[in-house]
Amino acid sequence: MNWKDRCFLSLDDEKLFESSGHRTRFFELLDCYGDYPFFTKGLCKCMYLSAWDEEHFAIMVEMLTSMSLGRETDTGDMRIQGDTLAEVQPDAEYYVYQLSNAFLDGRSFVLPADARIEPEQRHIIQQALKAADIIEQI
Repeated sequence: MNWKDRCFLSLDDEKLFESSGHRTRFFELLDCYGDYPFFTKGLCKCMYLSAWDEEHFAIMVEMLTSMSLGRETDTGDMRIQGDTLAEVQPDAEYYVYQLSNAFLDGRSFVLPADARIEPEQRHIIQQALKAADIIEQI
C-alpha cells in the first residue's frame, strides 16, 4: 500500500472526516496532487484542513493547480500567500490560516487561550491537529 492510501485510511480509521464531502474532497486533493514535487506532509495537513468545506477546498484547488502548471517544486509561494490571506481575515479565519502556515513550516501550533472564535472553528482546528499528528507518523 502506498503512502497516500495509508494516509487516507489512517485518517478514516480514526474517524477524522466530518462528512462524506470532507472525505471526498481530501481524497481528491491527495490523489491529484500527492505525486507533485511540492507535496509534503505539511501540505497534506493543509489539504485535510482545506477539505473541510467547499470554500477552502476551492481556494486550495486553485492554488495547487497554479503550482502544478507553474511546475513549482516547493510550497514557498503558498506560504507567502498564506501570510497575506491571514492578515485580512476575521479572527477565526486568521487562526485557520496561521495553522496552515504552521503546517507548511513544519512547526507546532497552539491556539491562544484568549482566541475569540466560535466552537465550530475551535473544533476544526482541534481535528486538524489530530490529523496532523497521524499524518506525521505515517
